[in-house]
Amino acid sequence: MIVTAARGPERAYLRQAQTTPDVSAIGAVAADCLVQELETWPKPGLVSHVDNGSHDDMDAATFRRSAAAIRPYLQGLADAGALGSGMGRLRIIGLEAERAMLAATSGVNTHRGAIFGLGLLCAAAGARAGGLVDSALPLGHAVARLWGDSILDGPVLLHSHGSVARRRFRAGGARIEAATGFPSVYGIGLPSLRRATSVVPQDMEPARVEACFALIASVEDTNLLHRGGLDGLRFAHDAARSFIASGGVHAPDWRARAQSIHESFVARRLSPGGSADLLAMTLFVNAHERPIT
Repeated sequence: MIVTAARGPERAYLRQAQTTPDVSAIGAVAADCLVQELETWPKPGLVSHVDNGSHDDMDAATFRRSAAAIRPYLQGLADAGALGSGMGRLRIIGLEAERAMLAATSGVNTHRGAIFGLGLLCAAAGARAGGLVDSALPLGHAVARLWGDSILDGPVLLHSHGSVARRRFRAGGARIEAATGFPSVYGIGLPSLRRATSVVPQDMEPARVEACFALIASVEDTNLLHRGGLDGLRFAHDAARSFIASGGVHAPDWRARAQSIHESFVARRLSPGGSADLLAMTLFVNAHERPIT
């Protein structure tokens, strides 16, 4: 088994998680995963610390402010999970997080999808640390078991870009992903991240790039559907699959090839924001479900 390196609050949490379950660091780990996603480059069409990708209304500083603003609410979701709260309480905290995000970004939606998906995983981590579910139960399974039905029965944002794309193209979207235990995280993101860790064990960025491309290659990303329709989604799938099939980050010229694909997404104004959210969730799950040395 390959063991990845951790840092900062993630390392502190993992040390505690090996001894006594601790809820108090979960939000910090989650926010750090959002920053790690931001600091991954090249990511096709997405904002990073290098450039703004396909976006004119946000940059790295916007995402950093957003991650800092929602960190207390991610912790609040973990605390609520540890107390056995139902989906109603989790939704209230999530809406508070959205308001904090919009206040920090002057109205720009940077992390709405992450607040939903990563927030549920935080709640599941809290429930597990609080002894409400088996400590060996994967976080995604815990989400599905504790709140799956409520997720599917909950209110829908009728005028959000994701909801419009889901109705127009009949895509599953974030609600189905969460209610079914995050199959894209466990079946695509996590295996890709862990396989690629062997490239440079001391540097997780190549592994994060590999996981991001693997997610883009497979996920019905409603952000891509909103921006580019079915043609845009097919282009994204084909480009990402070509990168993976050619060796991904194991190929010697991987960074130049990834940058070229990134530029092609920018030229088409494509941005796989759903895959970016899933990458952050993958990092969070990896932090909680692997040992550390």
